[in-house]
Amino acid sequence: MAQPDSKKIFFENLSGAGKAIAVLTSGGDAQGMNAAVRAVVRMGIYVGAKVYFIREGYQGMVDGGDNIKEASWESVSSMLQVGGTVIGSARCKEFRSHEGRLKAAHNLVQRGITNLCVIGGDGSLTGANLFREEWSGLLGELVQQDLIDADAAQRYSALHIVGMVGSIDNDFCGTDMTIGTDSALHRIIEVVDAIMTTAQSHQRTFVLEVMGRHCGYLALVSALACGADWVLIPEMPPEDGWEDKMCQKLSATRSRGTRLNIIIVAEGAIDRHGKPITSSIVKDLVVKCLGFDTRVTILGHVQRGGTPSAFDRILTQEVQKAMDEKKFEDAVKLRGRSFENNLRTYKLLAHRKPESELPSSNFNVAVLNVGAPAAGMNAAVRSAVRVGISEGHKMFAVNDGFEGFYKGQIKEIKWADVGGWTGQGGSLLGTKRTLPAKHVDKIAEQMRQHNINALLVIGGFEAYLSLLELLTARGKYDEFCVPMVMVPATVSNNVPGSDLSIGADTALNAITTTCDRIKQSASGTKRRVFIIETMGGYCGYLASVGGLAAGADAAYIYEEPFDIRDLQANVEHLTEKMKTSIQRGLVLRNENSNENYTTDFIYQLYSEEGKGVFDCRKNVLGHMQQGGAPSPFDRNFGTKISAKAMQWVSKKLVETFRQGRVFANTEDSCCLLGMRRRALVFQPVVQLKEETDFVHRIPKEQWWLKLRPLMKILAKYKTSYDVSDSGQLEHVVRNRPKESDASAAM
Repeated sequence: MAQPDSKKIFFENLSGAGKAIAVLTSGGDAQGMNAAVRAVVRMGIYVGAKVYFIREGYQGMVDGGDNIKEASWESVSSMLQVGGTVIGSARCKEFRSHEGRLKAAHNLVQRGITNLCVIGGDGSLTGANLFREEWSGLLGELVQQDLIDADAAQRYSALHIVGMVGSIDNDFCGTDMTIGTDSALHRIIEVVDAIMTTAQSHQRTFVLEVMGRHCGYLALVSALACGADWVLIPEMPPEDGWEDKMCQKLSATRSRGTRLNIIIVAEGAIDRHGKPITSSIVKDLVVKCLGFDTRVTILGHVQRGGTPSAFDRILTQEVQKAMDEKKFEDAVKLRGRSFENNLRTYKLLAHRKPESELPSSNFNVAVLNVGAPAAGMNAAVRSAVRVGISEGHKMFAVNDGFEGFYKGQIKEIKWADVGGWTGQGGSLLGTKRTLPAKHVDKIAEQMRQHNINALLVIGGFEAYLSLLELLTARGKYDEFCVPMVMVPATVSNNVPGSDLSIGADTALNAITTTCDRIKQSASGTKRRVFIIETMGGYCGYLASVGGLAAGADAAYIYEEPFDIRDLQANVEHLTEKMKTSIQRGLVLRNENSNENYTTDFIYQLYSEEGKGVFDCRKNVLGHMQQGGAPSPFDRNFGTKISAKAMQWVSKKLVETFRQGRVFANTEDSCCLLGMRRRALVFQPVVQLKEETDFVHRIPKEQWWLKLRPLMKILAKYKTSYDVSDSGQLEHVVRNRPKESDASAAM
C-alpha cells in the first residue's frame, strides 16, 4: 500500500476515542434517511466514538431524557431498506426560541455530545447553524445558572455540525442531489407508468400534481422522464396566453394518433402574474377547450413513501426573492446548472416546431444500438432523433446494430415514431454484439447508399470497440470519414472514459430490490446466509455498489483478488455474527470474479463451514438485472447525454463540410461522450486506448473501487483506505474479525 501523504486521509488514523456524536432527522421525512443514520452510527462506532440517537428531531433534543439514547451496532440492523426515518422527525417550535436552544445545549453537554449529524431540509440545517453560532453563549448561560460547571463549559466549548440534506424537493444549494429526491422520482414515475397503460386504453389526458411548493425540480425531471406534453413549475411560469398554446399542443399530438396526454403540475406552479395554476384549473381548461376526457391525480405524500432507491442509500430564499421580483430567468439560474439543463432539454424535446420553421441542413444522421440491451437506450434514441430533427437533419434508425447495418436494415425515423419511448425498457431498435470489422465493406456501401453523414452509436464495450474499428477503416473507406460519437449504455458500467453508463442505475435498483426481498424471506426463519451472483463480466461495479446499497457482508470481484484465506475469514465472520441475535447474511459475487472460486464453490464452502449455525441459499440474478422499465435516472441521463451528443454532431457536420461533402478524419471527430465527475466530456476514442484493459473489457482505473472499504467498515471489518481523488483503490483489509466484532450485523 502506498505511504500516506498530505493529500490522503486514512480512516485507520481517525480516532473518535473520548468523543460523542449524536444523529437526528428533522423536518419532512425522506427515503434514504435511515441509510444515512445507519452509516453515521456504524462509522462513529468504528472510529471509537460514542454515538447517540436523538429521537423526534429537535423536539427530542429539547426534551432530552430517553429521547437521547446511545446507539449500538445492532440497533441499526435491518433499517437500510426502510423508508421514512425510524428515529422519528418532528417540527419543533420550541427550538426556534432561545430558551429551547438553551435546554437542548444542556441536554447535549450532560452527555458530552459536541458533534451533531443533522439530516434534514433547509429549515433544519439553518437551525443547526444558528445553534452552532450561539453555542459558546449558551454554555456561558448554563454556567451562570449553575446547570454546568466552568470545566464542562471549557471541555465542551466547540460544537461541530455536519448537515446532510434530506429533502425530496432537491431544493438546496451545494449538492446536486438531496437524500430522498431519487426515490421520490421513482414513486412518481411508477404512478406515471401505471397511468399510461390505462390512459392509452381510453384516450385520456392526465393532469399529475407533484410536490414542490417552491421548487419545480420533481415536476421538471418527471416530465423529462416520461416525455410529458406540458409541465408547469414555479421557477419558470408560462408566458401569457399559455392556455391556448398548451391546448394547441395537445390537439396536435392527438391528431397525429397519440392516445395519451400527460400534463405535470408542481403544487406551487404560478403564472407570470403570481396567480396559482392548480391541477384542477388545468383540467377544467382542457375539458372546456378540447373536450378531452381528463383526470387529475394528486400524488401528495405518496412521493415520500416506499423503500429508498439505490442512489439515495448512497438556496431557497434567493430563488424565492427572484420569483417575487418576477426575475424568472434568474430563479432558474439560481437553481443550478443541472436544473437549467433539465429545463433546456425538456423544451428542446417536448415542443415540436412546424416543418416550415425547422432549419434545413441536408445532413443525414444514423443512430443505432450496439451490445446488450440496457434500460434507457430508448430514451437516448428518442432524444437523438428529436434533437436531430429540430436541427434540420434527416434521421435514420438502424435495426439490430452493425449486423442490421451491413444487411441494410436502415430507414428514416420521424418525430412521432419515437413517441412514448422514454419509459420503454430494452432496445426497441434491436441490438446485437456484432462488431463492424468483418463486414466493413458492406457497411461502407450502406453508408454510401443512404448518404449517411454522421453516426451516433449507443451501447457498451462493443460500441467502444466498434468506433475504434471504424476509425481504423477510415484509411481504406472515405465513407467513415464522418463525425462519429458514442454514448455509453451498459448495465456493467465498464466503458472507459465514463464514470456512469446508461442502464447501470436500473440494474442497481433491480439488484437492491431483489436483495431486499431475499433478506426479507429469512425473517422469522432460522439463520440464513444468501450467496448472490451478479452480472458485469469482469467489472465489479454492480456487485460492489449493489452490495453497499443492500448492506452486504462481502462482495467478491475480479478487481480485488481474493484467496481461500479471505473466504475462510468471511465465513468465520458470519459464523460469529450468526451466534448473536442476527438472522441473516448477504454475500455478493461478480460472475467473473474468479474462475475457480465459483458461486457454487462459495455456496458449498459457506454451507459446510456454517453447519449447525446457519444454512445457505444461492441465487443467480441473471438477466433480470437488466431491469424492466428504466429508472428515472437512466431515462433522464439517456435523454440529456444523447441530446448533447447530437448537438456535437451538428457542430462537427458544419465544421467538416467542405466543397459539397462532409470529410472528417481527425481524432477528435470520433469521440466517446462520457460523464467525468460532474461534467459530460467528449474524448477521442483513440486516446482512451491507454486507459483500457482490453483483455478483461474494463477501464484500468475505476472510481467506485474506493467505495469498497466502506462496505467492509459497515459490516464491522477492520479496514483502512485513503479517500484521495486518484480513483485508485489503496486499502488494507484485515478480514479476521476481532472477538469484539462477533456481533456484526447487516
